[in-house]
Amino acid sequence: MNSKLSARQIAFFALQDIYSNKAYTDIALERILSKNQGLQSMEKALASELIYGIVRRKRTLDSLINQLGTKKASQQPLPLKIILHIGLYQLRYLDKIPPSAAVNTSVQLAKNNNLGKLSGVVNGILRGYIRKSATNDPLILPLEIIPKLGVKHSFPDWIVETFIKQLNVKETKALLKWYNNPPSLDLRVNSLQKTREEVKYLLKLEGIETELLPNLPQALRLSQSVGNVQNLTGFSSGLFTVQDSSAQLVSHFLNPQPHESIFDACAAPGGKATHIAELMENKGLIVACDNIKSLLKKIQQNISRLGLTSIKVIEGDSSIIELDQKFDKILIDAPCSGLGTLHKRPDIRWQQKPEKIVQLASKQLAILTNMAKWVKDDGCMVYATCTLNPMENEEVIDTFLVSHPHWHIVTERNNLTANFSITSKGAIKIFPHRQQMDGFFMIKLAKGESNE
Repeated sequence: MNSKLSARQIAFFALQDIYSNKAYTDIALERILSKNQGLQSMEKALASELIYGIVRRKRTLDSLINQLGTKKASQQPLPLKIILHIGLYQLRYLDKIPPSAAVNTSVQLAKNNNLGKLSGVVNGILRGYIRKSATNDPLILPLEIIPKLGVKHSFPDWIVETFIKQLNVKETKALLKWYNNPPSLDLRVNSLQKTREEVKYLLKLEGIETELLPNLPQALRLSQSVGNVQNLTGFSSGLFTVQDSSAQLVSHFLNPQPHESIFDACAAPGGKATHIAELMENKGLIVACDNIKSLLKKIQQNISRLGLTSIKVIEGDSSIIELDQKFDKILIDAPCSGLGTLHKRPDIRWQQKPEKIVQLASKQLAILTNMAKWVKDDGCMVYATCTLNPMENEEVIDTFLVSHPHWHIVTERNNLTANFSITSKGAIKIFPHRQQMDGFFMIKLAKGESNE
């Protein structure tokens, strides 16, 4: 493939992969960039912005096509629709690109991809947007609040409804807006090797600024784009790993202690298992289990890079697995819809469906039910998801407790987790627009009568 392809042409190819093959956004981008190694950093940044931004804003962009064109977006040939998305996204969301450049490059993109006969359609729709925007917002919104927010912020109605049921309209608007911003990148410093202040200093020597995150003693947030994190000094030697701050909170919530036995039921790619080992000072036993064989190698690579020796990796389905011992603590970082990570994985908002969530909730309950058999009498379980869907969170816990009356929710907090408020159900629930981190749900369960 020609290494001199423009950012817009790169975006065109990647979006075809995403729309036609349901490729994940990050994989599609990586695939196309690997074939175009000579792309300059500015072009690469623009391509990334276009791809991620257009996937995020797909519903809004389709609505604009519906309103400005003679044919609905769903009736347009896919290559033409992608080019219109690229042009409209620049006009609506990229202030630094002159409108004339957005139009001209989109018309040229049509010609370069055998759509010369439709270049007039591209020109007409984009210039129609510019003309209307001189006086008003060209986007006409529905009157009802759920579709109105869905079109404006580009989310399916069912996701908007899921959030509105938990938050008021004002907060739902803030959450949807937050999810459309580029994500920050957090590091977890390997406390067995360095303090985060030491790693912060080492990165600063490379010209990379970071900030210390409150209430999370190993967390650093990058203040700038750094490209491939694996190329940073200290990554290959295990000084840090990439892990969002809310995911770091889960391991602190579990509160593992040296010499305990811990079972990580859904461990891939190993972020929490390795964090637990660090918190245990690499003393004790952690069994990291996952049913996706291809990901077990990734867990092992992370273990080796971080210099950890207390983790054993096994393959298994935690909803049915039979173990040869009971554990002090079990972590269930359950497979979920990912509605807490919509800023990082924009494709989730389109690929996830309500019927899939019913299946996920059933699987989550099965894992929780089976894992309960393998906790010591004085032990506990932490159930966690990176979603903000009550069907996968509170409802799973409620169903479990009905059939397991000898279990209870633990609301007691340690010094670190006391900084995070608990819900009326006894869980910590992270809403991204409030805490500036991935959305997460976590709750602790223990056997026997509550002493609190």
